[in-house]
Amino acid sequence: MDRKELLGDVERVVIKVGTSTITKGGNTVSKDMMDSIARQVRELKDQGREVLIVTSGAIGIGLKAMDVNPNPNDIPIRQAASSVGQSILMQKWNESFHNHGILAAQILLTMDIYSDRESVLNLNNTIDVLLRNGVVPIFNENDAVSIKEIGHVFGDNDTLSAVIASRVDADILIILSDVDGLYDKNPNVHKDAKFIAVVEDISPEIENMAGGSVSGQGVGGMKTKIAAAKICKDAGCRMVIASNAVDDAVSRIADGENIGTMFVSDTHISKKRRWMKSAKPQGSIAVDEGAVKAVRNHLSLLPVGIIGVSGYFEEGDVVDIIHGDAVIAKGMSNYDSEDTSKIQGLHSSRIREVLGKGKHDDVVLSENMVIM
Repeated sequence: MDRKELLGDVERVVIKVGTSTITKGGNTVSKDMMDSIARQVRELKDQGREVLIVTSGAIGIGLKAMDVNPNPNDIPIRQAASSVGQSILMQKWNESFHNHGILAAQILLTMDIYSDRESVLNLNNTIDVLLRNGVVPIFNENDAVSIKEIGHVFGDNDTLSAVIASRVDADILIILSDVDGLYDKNPNVHKDAKFIAVVEDISPEIENMAGGSVSGQGVGGMKTKIAAAKICKDAGCRMVIASNAVDDAVSRIADGENIGTMFVSDTHISKKRRWMKSAKPQGSIAVDEGAVKAVRNHLSLLPVGIIGVSGYFEEGDVVDIIHGDAVIAKGMSNYDSEDTSKIQGLHSSRIREVLGKGKHDDVVLSENMVIM
């Protein structure tokens, strides 16, 4: 598969810079690495390409600056460290980009912000304006205000970078990591491990090849990178995992060199459905067998097929549609959780009778639903 041909139309690039890349395996920011990335971004921009950055490292850098070594469950100190580290991180990014005539902007996200429909549309507007004005957006999770972010919501910046790539319809996501790419088994343990240059289908076999974080510094390992590749695949976005030890990896990958593992995509689902798939559900709606068949046949969810409601959600919120223990779909509910509970199991003709109102015969419209 000719990568130059695959990447000949690349116009929008997202680069994920992990903790091990930012620090080059140490505890402080590597100026050389940041300068190198800034120079490569300048080259891409000079070619007429748009670039967005997803950066890690704030917590580790903040802990070093504060000279503390907390246990992993000491959330308050890690939150405080993230706010210290984020300031240092952006200062260093700004210095490197300034040296190459580039203006950068900070965007901090949480899953709650991303999962709100109005907020995510506003996010798109902000990104569009920044890119039109030649600014490089730099994203990170807002660890300082959300306990869950440090534990698991986006989960890690591999997932965040894929969500951003999907949201902005990027052509490629380049993940700089502490590994060369995907192997069929752990190369640090198995000398006969085989490198996989291209992945066309993320099969269960491919997923089983994933291991944990090699450096131990970052949150993400190969499992999170495979999950990121799935998000990119839905968006028709190619993804490359490459070692941060490769000189000028970003520029060379964008030029079509055979560096790292490339995940290709020949699928594409709508941006709204991609957003629903990644968004945090506010509750869940349990359905019967008949509703399962209807949903999987891309029909709307009617109240008659609902057998239970969990959590609190408002009209327009994203909810899981579940059968047994499985999430079969996600969608935007036309009714809040209280009203959905009142009409569950009823024929649509009785909605107005029970609620005294009713704008929809369907609880979730097919066009506001994504099959999982």
